[in-house]
Amino acid sequence: MAFPVTETHRQSNLSNDRLKKSKPKPTNPIEEAIKSWFSTVPYDLLEAIQQSALLSTAPKRWVVYPPMLLLPSGSFEGNEWRECLSLDIRNAEENLWMRILQDVGKREGKGVLTHLAINSGIPLLNESLVNGTGKIGPDTRQGEEEVSISNQEHAAEHNILRTPTGLKILHGDFGPSLSPTALPASQDFASAFWVSTRQNGITQTWAPRYTMFSRGNIKEKARILDFHVKCPEDRKRGKKELQGEAAVDLYAGIGYFVFSYVKMGMGNVVGFEMNPWSVEGLRRGAVANGWSVRVVRSGEEWLPGDESVTVFVEDNAMALGRLDKLKHTWLGKVTHINCGLLPTSDQSWETALRLVSNDGWLHLHENVGVNEVQARRETIEGILQEYLSHSAKTAEVQAEHVELVKTFAPGVWHCVFDILITRQ
Repeated sequence: MAFPVTETHRQSNLSNDRLKKSKPKPTNPIEEAIKSWFSTVPYDLLEAIQQSALLSTAPKRWVVYPPMLLLPSGSFEGNEWRECLSLDIRNAEENLWMRILQDVGKREGKGVLTHLAINSGIPLLNESLVNGTGKIGPDTRQGEEEVSISNQEHAAEHNILRTPTGLKILHGDFGPSLSPTALPASQDFASAFWVSTRQNGITQTWAPRYTMFSRGNIKEKARILDFHVKCPEDRKRGKKELQGEAAVDLYAGIGYFVFSYVKMGMGNVVGFEMNPWSVEGLRRGAVANGWSVRVVRSGEEWLPGDESVTVFVEDNAMALGRLDKLKHTWLGKVTHINCGLLPTSDQSWETALRLVSNDGWLHLHENVGVNEVQARRETIEGILQEYLSHSAKTAEVQAEHVELVKTFAPGVWHCVFDILITRQ
């Protein structure tokens, strides 16, 4: 039975609306921590601190991966903060960082936070390995996929493994200081600080001091996960069909897309990754998700098993030698190959074409100018068709879809080109 709306009800609703509108916005816990920290500063030094300037430049954003709090690049690096933190105040920085961890921890409600760091862009080059006195600054690749390439010397000079050497640690033990190119031992893995997060129902794990993490590709991971659910009818695959198919990620990282393929239901998922820290993160993540995983070291003899994931700690140029003869036996039909190298994955395309079975997809990651996406799409089709023109079989290349993942830099998109390869 419906009851009439009375004037009293109207006034009550209006009052509720006013209360909602007048409800104060939550305060910034970092600003609150800084204010409480001011109260610990001796009065004679407090006069030298530009309190309003410090508060106005306090970080407004943060990310929590329990028990770590990660602040954005540039936090606490202005002139005012440098001058303030250089004052002779006993345990000043330590007290400030502890208060920030405590206040943000209360706001987030994800347990006690114990580690604090400032994020940074991933450097193009490993500064310690480059001759000359010029300082190498970070580029804008913060938060992008981890990669491997087919030239070991180039990988050493260029930070192609995406080692987060610019990470600024403020509080907590993040693990021992190691050379970006040092081969870690099992003890190094045990001594490192590891964090995890859950995206799309999948746990991913990494060591922040040695391995970066990309939050921005969460939608792309979800898209791959649902690739055979939301596609046209003729592209749909059931669990039974997927069990007879395989996916290969030539730039596996910590398992960004590897795990999407496993959860999708593919019978075999194989990855190649040169960064041993990323591989250890992948291994830990697979275990956390309840999936069996086999790690194969470079040059190690290997016989296929029944693991959900097999990852090779080696150059993806070895992929053909490892897998080509297994395409029609243990591996099954290779219907998905992921090439997640930015700014372009073109150096792995020929390998991908030789591995993919009939009616399979290449997912090619590229950085492309906002007005050049269609032109790049046509160029990619042409390059791949030229590769396939030397094949004994008639083959067709079709760029079925271009996914705009996120902006990489002003006017530049991180795109994924879904390329369907059809062989007669």
